[in-house]
Amino acid sequence: MDKSKRLFLKSKRSFRRRLPPIQSGDRIDYRNMSLISRFISEQGKILSRRVNRLTLKQQRLITIAIKQARILSLLPFLNNEKQFEKMESTTKTTGLRTRNK
Repeated sequence: MDKSKRLFLKSKRSFRRRLPPIQSGDRIDYRNMSLISRFISEQGKILSRRVNRLTLKQQRLITIAIKQARILSLLPFLNNEKQFEKMESTTKTTGLRTRNK
């Protein structure tokens, strides 16, 4: 076989199709915390559509649901627990240090 015909042959690799993150029966709603929490990062940010593998319509509905849940204080606006823990530990250690003259 010459090179020009070889380029158009597809490889016979099998691939596993990923399951969609939102099933057809799932309702995108601000009260559905188990669904909403999958689309939020550890810092509390809304993950992008590329990362979530959502359609444009689903991403818009998820964003609206997350914002409604934040306003109703079901979700925090920011999740700074780790940063807060670091600040506490540094203040404790700096308070113990004495200055040598």
